[in-house]
Amino acid sequence: MAETLALPLPLRAPAPPPRPTIPNPIIAHRQPHTPSSSSPPRLFSPTSLLSTSRPTPASSSRKPRLGRPRDTSRGDQPWHLPPSLSLPARRALLALLADPAEHASPRDVLSALPETDLPAVVNALASRGGHPGAALAVVRAARDLHGDRALHHPRVLPTAIRVAYTALVSEFSRAGRFRDAVAVFRRMVDGGVQPALVTYNVVLHVYSKMSVPWKEVVVLVDSMKEDGIELDRYTYNTLISCCRRRGLYREAAQMFDEMKAAGFEPDKVTFNSLLDVYGKARRHEEAIGVLKKMENAGCTPSVVTYNSLISAYVKDGLLEEALELKQEMEFRGMKPDVVTYTTLISGLDRIGKIDAALATYSEMVRNGCSPNLCTYNALIKMHGVRGKFTEMMIVFDDLRSAGYVPDVVTWNTLLAVFGQNGLDSEVSGVFKEMKKAGYIPERDTYVSLISSYSRCGLFDQAMEIYKRMIEAGIYPDISTYNAVLSALARGGRWVQAEKLFAEMEDRDCKPDELSYSSLLHAYANAKKLDKMKALSEDIYAQRIEPHNWLVKTLVLVNNKVNSLSETEKAFQELRRRRCSLDINVLNAMVSIYGKNKMVKKVEEVLTLMKENSINHSAATYNSLMHMYSRLGDCEKCEAILTEIKSSGMRPDRYSYNTVIYAYGRKGQMKEASRLFSEMKCSGVKPDIVTYNIFIKSYVANLMFEEAIDLVRYLVAQGCKPNERTYNSILEGYCRHGRMVEAKSFLSNLPKIYPGISKEEKHRLLELLAKRTS
Repeated sequence: MAETLALPLPLRAPAPPPRPTIPNPIIAHRQPHTPSSSSPPRLFSPTSLLSTSRPTPASSSRKPRLGRPRDTSRGDQPWHLPPSLSLPARRALLALLADPAEHASPRDVLSALPETDLPAVVNALASRGGHPGAALAVVRAARDLHGDRALHHPRVLPTAIRVAYTALVSEFSRAGRFRDAVAVFRRMVDGGVQPALVTYNVVLHVYSKMSVPWKEVVVLVDSMKEDGIELDRYTYNTLISCCRRRGLYREAAQMFDEMKAAGFEPDKVTFNSLLDVYGKARRHEEAIGVLKKMENAGCTPSVVTYNSLISAYVKDGLLEEALELKQEMEFRGMKPDVVTYTTLISGLDRIGKIDAALATYSEMVRNGCSPNLCTYNALIKMHGVRGKFTEMMIVFDDLRSAGYVPDVVTWNTLLAVFGQNGLDSEVSGVFKEMKKAGYIPERDTYVSLISSYSRCGLFDQAMEIYKRMIEAGIYPDISTYNAVLSALARGGRWVQAEKLFAEMEDRDCKPDELSYSSLLHAYANAKKLDKMKALSEDIYAQRIEPHNWLVKTLVLVNNKVNSLSETEKAFQELRRRRCSLDINVLNAMVSIYGKNKMVKKVEEVLTLMKENSINHSAATYNSLMHMYSRLGDCEKCEAILTEIKSSGMRPDRYSYNTVIYAYGRKGQMKEASRLFSEMKCSGVKPDIVTYNIFIKSYVANLMFEEAIDLVRYLVAQGCKPNERTYNSILEGYCRHGRMVEAKSFLSNLPKIYPGISKEEKHRLLELLAKRTS
């Protein structure tokens, strides 16, 4: 990659494996596919699925997400009996498609059907109805009744093989084993078996779940058209759904128009999918426009419709609008469901309104709406990111008591929580437990691991996880790229971030607000103020979408580079646009005012937080402690530390370091040592910053022996001294004219720290020479 970054892998993800060309079905039948000697052995025979003891794919460890209303369009497309069918065949089809609990079995139905009508029934089920399971059951029943001769009919055998393949693809899709489904489909077309419409529809559904690049989706649709297969309403609905995760609203609108031009009237599923795409893309006006079109078309909005709108507003931080939509749906006689409440709980948590989130949860339970696994996952995240691990584990126990089993989202949430708290050993432990529980890492797991390790400062481990994901054949999607961008941003690797942006565009993955946010953070961490300014101007001029969300990011990054004027400018812009203020924005204002010792301004922001019912977070408390530390008010610092503990939160390393620094600056080393002992007893491991605070404080109080003893201690604890460690002691000696002791310190360094490099010792000798000249 770039010269300054020694990555264990290139950031450019390898292109997905080339898609096998789908042979022309006519040529394929005239020239049967003959595998060469170098071809890999077949893993299964599709005809084995026709046996009475039907093998099924191994149960997936990936559990289905609960709480999502069933999409009634999936597999149950509008279907009409072909007019050419005989009366017995028509009766048999109606019976086969009826509820099996109320009607005869396939064997009983076929026993009354003339054998000559069997090919027509099988073909009708397999080619037009989109019922691979029913078609497969009919083929099995026919084999039981008539023996192998039923399969040797020239109209039945090709259909039976196609049905077997389609059924297997469907089984893998339902089990969440999407890569296996695609592998079976590719083997199908490689073998010269022409997919039916239902096969293509299932694979398109799999593509939507895998977030396959839109270009690949278009290639598959082109193959359908080349095979003479016309798209139906379900196909178009699925194509619109393929646009969701990437927020491809233009492509979705194009599919919507093409669908109408093909003579299909949009149904409720169509409108809900299109609305969801606009919501994911933060195109709120267009989403509301879809709602109006839906009503004009005679499709009554459902709870699913409103949930999509509420989710879109929540993700953009527009909680007031989201709550108004909840009131509107209640006014129209629709009861909020578990998805509605869980979405609002997550949104309120995200902006820091913890009391409101808990009140919403109480309202949900009070109204008889039982929490589902998604709700528990949201509560685990809410408590976990604030270090409230006791409350988090109570929710985890409640989850099990309610009869739920932790799913992949639960595990991913725990990974994210521990990563955000910098607990790298816990991250590794959760991942091991997750694999023990039988969960196969999917994209979301890899993304959580990348984010978790990068938050812990373990950049190499994060990139190794990215490498494993690519090797596993998983497509990078927008969430993957954003996780890698975030890791690059933490290290200020802005060159690599810009290159990754270029790769995203090459792979038809449009950067979103999180992508631009990470780029801004990369510029900020690298102190590339000119780059920040150029991107800021594009945001203010609304040349980058979504505008409001990125203005919030400008508050954060300008605080990071300690630009008071630019931070205030972004904050005032948010107020001018009447954007909702979240905990992160208000924390940034507390931080920037605190760093500039503007106590009255800090108090104004705290009042604003109180007026908006936004609870203080660990970052709020840490910024307040930092301000009072700079003001020399040690007692106030420790009082805030006590307040953190009394609120149920867990003080982090920064919290303790700040209070220790406050006491150390005033020479109150006894109090600083007391806090150090408390820090270790609470399970927070001191880092090099902690030790450097003590060393600098000892030197400031002319306690050089204590400072050097502490260096020996931190080495014994496995904590490597850094440049600041040595500089504090050396410059302390020089400042007080104790040059002989300075030279003695340098000569004894290899004994104090045997691991010191020659380069570092040479640097210190040069520093001493400058101070003595």
